[in-house]
Amino acid sequence: MEVTCLLLLALIPFHCRGQGVYAPAQAQIVHAGQACVVKEDNISERVYTIREGDTLVLQCLVTGHPRPQVRWTKTAGSASDKFQETSVFNETLRIERIARTQGGRYYCKAENGVGVPAIKSIRVDVQYLDEPMLTVHQTVSDVRGNFYQEKTVFLRCTVNSNPPARFIWKRGSDTLSHSQDNGVDIYEPLYTQGETKVLKLKNLRPQDYASYTCQVSVRNVCGIPDKAVTFRLTNTTAPPALKLSVNETLVVNPGENVTVQCLLTGGDPLPQLQWSHGPGPLPLGALAQGGTLSIPSVQARDSGYYNCTATNNVGNPAKKTVNLLVRSMKNATFQITPDVIKESENIQLGQDLKLSCHVDAVPQEKVTYQWFKNGKPARMSKRLLVTRNDPELPAVTSSLELIDLHFSDYGTYLCVASFPGAPVPDLSVEVNISSETVPPTISVPKGRAVVTVREGSPAELQCEVRGKPRPPVLWSRVDKEAALLPSGLPLEETSDGKLRLERVSRDMSGTYRCQTARYNGFNVRPREAQVQLNVQFPPEVEPGSQDVRQALGRPVLLRCSLLRGSPQRIASAVWRFKGQLLPPPPAVPGAAEAPDHSELRLDTVTRESSGSYECSVSNDVGSAACLFQVSAKAYSPEFYFDTPNPTRSHKLSKNYSYVLQWTQREPEAVDPVLNYRLSVRQLNQHNALVKAIPVRRVEKGQLLEYILTDLRVPHSYEVRLTPYTTFGAGDMASRIIHYTEPISSPNLSDNTCHFEDEKICYYMFIETSRPRELGDRARLVSPLYNASAKFYCVSFFYHMYGKHIGSLNLLVRSRNKGALDTHAWSLSGNKGNVWQQAHVPINPSGPFQIIFEGVRGSGYLGDIAIDDVTLKKGECPRKQMDPNKVVVMPGSGAPCQPLPQLWGPVATFLLALQR
Repeated sequence: MEVTCLLLLALIPFHCRGQGVYAPAQAQIVHAGQACVVKEDNISERVYTIREGDTLVLQCLVTGHPRPQVRWTKTAGSASDKFQETSVFNETLRIERIARTQGGRYYCKAENGVGVPAIKSIRVDVQYLDEPMLTVHQTVSDVRGNFYQEKTVFLRCTVNSNPPARFIWKRGSDTLSHSQDNGVDIYEPLYTQGETKVLKLKNLRPQDYASYTCQVSVRNVCGIPDKAVTFRLTNTTAPPALKLSVNETLVVNPGENVTVQCLLTGGDPLPQLQWSHGPGPLPLGALAQGGTLSIPSVQARDSGYYNCTATNNVGNPAKKTVNLLVRSMKNATFQITPDVIKESENIQLGQDLKLSCHVDAVPQEKVTYQWFKNGKPARMSKRLLVTRNDPELPAVTSSLELIDLHFSDYGTYLCVASFPGAPVPDLSVEVNISSETVPPTISVPKGRAVVTVREGSPAELQCEVRGKPRPPVLWSRVDKEAALLPSGLPLEETSDGKLRLERVSRDMSGTYRCQTARYNGFNVRPREAQVQLNVQFPPEVEPGSQDVRQALGRPVLLRCSLLRGSPQRIASAVWRFKGQLLPPPPAVPGAAEAPDHSELRLDTVTRESSGSYECSVSNDVGSAACLFQVSAKAYSPEFYFDTPNPTRSHKLSKNYSYVLQWTQREPEAVDPVLNYRLSVRQLNQHNALVKAIPVRRVEKGQLLEYILTDLRVPHSYEVRLTPYTTFGAGDMASRIIHYTEPISSPNLSDNTCHFEDEKICYYMFIETSRPRELGDRARLVSPLYNASAKFYCVSFFYHMYGKHIGSLNLLVRSRNKGALDTHAWSLSGNKGNVWQQAHVPINPSGPFQIIFEGVRGSGYLGDIAIDDVTLKKGECPRKQMDPNKVVVMPGSGAPCQPLPQLWGPVATFLLALQR
């Protein structure tokens, strides 16, 4: 078994004022995955370009203490500023096989409760190129003064792409342009946004009969290849033409087999035929083969419009439509209309009376009606008239009008609706007219005006209808505008006046209206009543769960509040400690009779009184509980993740050390932390090294540091840290530390790079001979450094000698908010054949790089060289070295004194020429 030994160095506390190292969140979006390119323009607009179908990977790099939580959201595009409802809570956003609809602006929001959240965004541009579509259109117009016609052909090429596609037209293998052929015109039609190009063949000539290719390209962006479509134009090219084997309206009986043929009468190339149905898809069992549509045993639900469409990309598609009507009848209703002229709502002798009969039928106009009285056909007379299509009633309605009603007109009337000669059953409705036929009244039964039920139970709302005949009752919501009934309908019909609701919910509470229908009864003003539904539900309380911390010996007040419930009152509140019932809390003087909260006071927090408290609140319908975990134990430590260069390697022993830093969360909430227990375990190993680390009083925001040594390269370790107070162990925090190749930060013993070190520096100078030109630039870029001090001083020697010397610039590239280069020092012109030293103060705000830039002058006489670059923490020396002091150049016999290296033996420089 492998034994891991660790050397744990002494704890080093850092005392800070105020909030200490607590800092608001900062964020930066970086990309990975299969991006084509990431652009940044002058206004910091970041655009991530990716090919459709590739994998999008965005990472939100955050700093701040405590460690910020990251949330990814997205807008639908430039037309919307609203976040989508779905979010991703992770530092890395990954979308497999991204689609074009997933393009838009992505936001990374980082927050840690300190200051305002940090929000960064990047626009994702999804690139794609669909297959192009080529259609052909033709116009024939008279030319005045001549005896011929001009024929013009338009070849229209359309494609969906991002970015906009470039179009290339070819006849055969030859590329076309209107500048080379007077008979050709290529243009972009209006309102197409660059997605369509038209090739116009004017006054068609024999050589115009050929194969034409439309090639579309997005210039190989994201590696998307070009695509093309070809069409052969001949003297027989023509748009499709169709005819049907049946009439455009086809009426059939249910159960019959229906066959419709769609016949091609023209079109070159040969058109493709397709059948569709509206609304909805073709019926189950329907078979479409070529131009033949077969529907076996047709039913009433199969009625609708059937479309046959022929396309060959020439002209407009040809379309023929068959309106299939399957004979059917349903919903037979009647109406009794008293004398309208006398505005009567009752049947009275000597007044007119109208009986109406209607059915919903297909086809509606083919329905016939027949009236019977007391079982015999009704005889027409001057006082008994039968009319059809009453303008005040639904279409194709039959009405029987009784003029000057007599006693002998009382009786039973029967209306029969039928389809003559069709195997469709007749529908009939019966109406009894007598002195007892009276209009309806509606009311709510006694004690049923308010219905109270519990959530999840069934409910029944009832209205009683009296009258003869009794019409159906229509139910609707009253108190909610445009609200639907639980069935999803605005109106619901019941024959017995009862509205039955299954498993009611709290949102069903409210007022419901019941009213009489104007059919299957009197055609008069509806009568209505209202019923109130109250849905009771258990209480909702806050807090649902709360962690209460307090120092030993101090009091604690626990409060459980009622948020909502029906009824909205606390009927009883019971407190328990570790499951054991507690005595009721003493009543508060002046408290309300129906309180909305319950409180429990603990005079002193002790080890014995620490534990779980539960307050169970009831409102006679149900109960809910507030849970409190009372304790004097310390909160967990908060690991500090922004330690600059925490890994330090020791190459001779193949080990590394790690700087572990943390703060203590809310140290004043409980008793002072006395020590920490540290546990370190190599991943995939069972043994762990445990050590107690004593500390003095820890303040909020105070950064604590511990250095772990003798960690083995390249293994990772789990670190657990637990605070201890007089109460005992607090909450533990854990993290995984990984070995990363350390960045050599500048320090007093490792701070210089000079020419003689062959591991890093070669001879660093700017050659100005040909092929270099005026304004050419050479750059020397350092590795990336973490800013661990406020001020730095860059010192170096420079040599600028010659007639045509250009400029030497020193820039600082800040990396905390993208790459930003700032000029820190510049010098131009001939400075003599001597080495001179410069000291340049810089104050980087975050990770930074140093850049030496040389700019070529007007000729080749003169080179620029630098040596002995030094970076030190702190301010530059006030007394500058005499610029006229001569320093012997390297290689001249007296070399410079060798100094420690600035960037370390593993660092490298990048030398690049830029135009």
